[in-house]
Amino acid sequence: MAARPYATGPASFDNSTTAGILEYHNPSNKTEKINNLPLLRPLLPLFNDTTFATKFSNKIRSLANAKFPAKVPQTIDRRFFFTIGLGLSPCANQNQNCQGPNNTMLAATVSNVSFVMPSTALLQAHFFNKSKGVYTTDFPTNPPFKFNYTGTPPINIMVTSGTKLAVLPFNIKVELVMQDTSIIGAKSHPLHFHGFNFFVVGQGFGNYNPNTNPAKFNLVDPAERNTVGVPSGGWVAIRFLADNPGVWFMHCHLEVHTSWGLKMAWIVLDGKRQNQKLPPPPSDLPKC
Repeated sequence: MAARPYATGPASFDNSTTAGILEYHNPSNKTEKINNLPLLRPLLPLFNDTTFATKFSNKIRSLANAKFPAKVPQTIDRRFFFTIGLGLSPCANQNQNCQGPNNTMLAATVSNVSFVMPSTALLQAHFFNKSKGVYTTDFPTNPPFKFNYTGTPPINIMVTSGTKLAVLPFNIKVELVMQDTSIIGAKSHPLHFHGFNFFVVGQGFGNYNPNTNPAKFNLVDPAERNTVGVPSGGWVAIRFLADNPGVWFMHCHLEVHTSWGLKMAWIVLDGKRQNQKLPPPPSDLPKC
């Protein structure tokens, strides 16, 4: 087996090829026969071959059987549409010399919100009902304005900043579509969701069409994951059941993008039963 990175951005990365050996517990052939078989060396695609990467990921399916069922939400209670991408932000310090246009700096956003890390832990503020001054619960369900997400970028690519969270009632069925944008170049963003597995029900290139694309969603045996790549110049749709109360971080797994603000958090409220409520922190847990 061999593997190499998939990357679409201009940033440098380790382009090494890794190799592994796959051993079968009960091989069908005897050892002497295996030793006589030819060694098939895989021809790996280019590191930025988006078409190949997409075809490969589209082939991944859940087992969807009695032992490993695929409990895909068939109906949806809340729908979200997030844009994922880059933008510009004013220099944090007036005396700082930033290298972006008009003395700006690069930023990354979810729906044009560049996340600002709080000085108080989000989970702590939520549990003790002390959110004032720590975060707000007005994360947008949709982008602040529509544009040709994978076409010519808008003139104004300045971002907003804040510690905004999205709130979900317990046990609701959620659909989230994440759309890449061409602002400062289209890129593939691996989004990781803490606290949940989700089903990747659809993906495609270009702008997501809510009227036609859902008809092609796989609601039978989609892949169940906690990280998914938003295609470069495309979109991905996921579904999940909000059955894990607490505050859950969602962020790009490219650390530089996370540090620029490509992250957000979800609050899942308590359910009615005791086992559906967020447990208190240990009495000796140091406060942030």
